[in-house]
Amino acid sequence: MRGGRPLVKVVRLGLLSYQEGLRLQQVFVDRHRSGPAHSLLLCEHHPVYTTGIRHQPYPASQLDRLRLLGADVHRANRGGLITFHGPGQLVCYPVLDLSGFKKSVRWYVSQLEQTVISACSSLGVAATTSPHTGVWVGDNKICAIGIHCGRYVTSHGLALNCDPDLSWFSHIVPCGIEGKGVTSLSKELRRHVSVHEATPLLLNAFAQHFHCELSEDA
Repeated sequence: MRGGRPLVKVVRLGLLSYQEGLRLQQVFVDRHRSGPAHSLLLCEHHPVYTTGIRHQPYPASQLDRLRLLGADVHRANRGGLITFHGPGQLVCYPVLDLSGFKKSVRWYVSQLEQTVISACSSLGVAATTSPHTGVWVGDNKICAIGIHCGRYVTSHGLALNCDPDLSWFSHIVPCGIEGKGVTSLSKELRRHVSVHEATPLLLNAFAQHFHCELSEDA
């Protein structure tokens, strides 16, 4: 706690596999057993399709077809259905104990959405929420959100499309929502917007909407 605000450590993981991202999230989740250890993990992933919690598993034939494209496939314990992660996408995994913020999962997801909307606005992209989770530009999703929360400690998070290869999304129905598309900051602005450019905007918006202080090792 600094100045009455929770202190959140920013950890930049770089480009890594989804499986390694899961492992590291668990490391940071476990740190909360000894007391508050709020962290914000930032990374990009090698191409991977991830499926969330749903009543019926995806057919093995469908998952095998996706693997043939050259991507990994993983089932995660987050909410939401199928989505894609890859280079050019800013993935943010907040590992927070909501007891230090507000013990409401609905509030938490709303703050993640508002964080992304503010970051997009900083670049001149008018993004909004919709009845579907995530952040949208019109009928196109620019940021997927899927979280897990156990004993009010969060994991998983959001994936903001900066400049990924959007053709990966054409092989799935992103997040299981028919009739919707995907977009990116680069596509909306008609110029290259890198993860590096978008990261400080997302961090500033996160600190604002979560009323926290961010720290980062030099």
